[in-house]
Amino acid sequence: MKKNGFMEGSFIATFGIILCKIIGLLYVIPFYAMISNTGAALYSYAYAIYSVFLSLSTSGIPIAMSKLVSEYNSLEYYHTKEKIFKLGNVMILSLGIFFFFVLLLFAPSIASFILGGATGGNSIEDITFVIRVVATALLIVPSLSVIKGYYQGHKFITPPSIANVIEQFMRVLIIIVGCFLTLKILNFKESIAIAISVFAATIGALFAYLYLYLKMKKNKSSFKCEEHITRNEAKFTTKYLIKQILFLALPFIIIDVLKSSYNLVDTLTVVRTLTDLGYTSTVAETAFSVIGTWGAKLSMIVISISMGISMSLIPNIAADFIQKKSNSLNIKINQAIQTLLFLILPMTFGLVFLARPVWIIFYGYNEISIEVFKIFIIQSITFSLITVLINITQTINKNKIAIFTLLFSFVANALLNVPMMYLCEKIGLGGYQGASVATLLTQIIPCTFLVIYLKKHLHLNYHSTRLVAIKISLATAIMLVSMMILTLLVPINTLERVPSIFVVILYVLFGGCIYFCLMHKSGVLKDLFGGNILKKFYKTR
Repeated sequence: MKKNGFMEGSFIATFGIILCKIIGLLYVIPFYAMISNTGAALYSYAYAIYSVFLSLSTSGIPIAMSKLVSEYNSLEYYHTKEKIFKLGNVMILSLGIFFFFVLLLFAPSIASFILGGATGGNSIEDITFVIRVVATALLIVPSLSVIKGYYQGHKFITPPSIANVIEQFMRVLIIIVGCFLTLKILNFKESIAIAISVFAATIGALFAYLYLYLKMKKNKSSFKCEEHITRNEAKFTTKYLIKQILFLALPFIIIDVLKSSYNLVDTLTVVRTLTDLGYTSTVAETAFSVIGTWGAKLSMIVISISMGISMSLIPNIAADFIQKKSNSLNIKINQAIQTLLFLILPMTFGLVFLARPVWIIFYGYNEISIEVFKIFIIQSITFSLITVLINITQTINKNKIAIFTLLFSFVANALLNVPMMYLCEKIGLGGYQGASVATLLTQIIPCTFLVIYLKKHLHLNYHSTRLVAIKISLATAIMLVSMMILTLLVPINTLERVPSIFVVILYVLFGGCIYFCLMHKSGVLKDLFGGNILKKFYKTR
């Protein structure tokens, strides 16, 4: 057991996130090939509902756990630290059990509301079944999140990162093997295969929890678990500690639930509205599955960048804010936004341009899915920006502003989702694009508000960011035009998986080279990453 410093811990955590995303992305190729569009939608229904209840039962308390354990450990209040861990575990397990029974009891009502009057696709009974199965994860995942927070509070970053990889690997293994055995060997109906696939979340979490629990038991001395109460610790009553946990956790719970609620709005409105517009259940469920699950898995390639940036940015901003280093704060926030734009703009619009071959590589050809994905993937830009801006706002202790911003965005999204589907249908864009357009609009407004708010509150100067954003936008546009010209020689309208792989590799290398050359010539690379990095790169050549 080795404690990790800030930079080392950030690298390990970021690498763990990226590895988990890669594992979570690659499995969809065989999984999606084994199931139908109806099965894909059924999988999406279960996870969309589960993610909201998971946020309710796990958000906030692990973060509070990490912070409080770290504080009391540094004060050498080891008994209080252990008491916090036990209280947090009881609280979060109680929430998990409560929401497990909520899903168990109300699954039929939720399934009925999701489908509305749609017929010909998934049945209410099938959706009810998979929701109840995935609910079992709420009995394990909350305790897993608390023990991860406990490790992080002691600055042990490696074990929780390994646990994340174990959890994801076991989940994917069970999904692939379970699906293959159920559908190809035993010839069971598809809903059974999907139920096994969602139950994999429970098994994966169980393996990760056992790993962390056994490692903690084996290295008990590293955690300094004292039973003796010091005189100073006697004043920390159970009531006081529960209040501390709730006070720290509540803002994070609200914010995380609001983030998850975007998907809930789509779950409850997309299929119902599209069938009302005259689309078949197959088209409606296909469009939803792209928005709810399969498109989201691809967009995580882009969004994970904002998660990595936030992990490195938050501690630095917190330190500068407390020490009132306004100049350093200004530089770091601007650099974070510039780095985010530098990476996500070309990646996102590159995915829009290559939507057809990329989708075929992972899921096979489906025209509706590809069209929905082209608009849906653009949300990666706004979602990444709002993630970083919200994290900055929370770090400077402006939780109310963060909650208000996300609440406004959620309410606006809930109100606009259905009208946008009708509007997109009317103007010929396709009703299935309405949900993505609504989300884009309702995320642009909060992003703009937070940029202005942070500028006024922290006296930020965005002049350098404006210049860099213009250069990045121009370079991205030139990259896209160059790729369009390349289509005259190498078309991208292939319908097969293997040719699509070669097309994507060629265009990524071609477009990437053009973009990075333009960024180097414009001086953006040097401004963002410093001249030393470029010198080292050329030396390795």
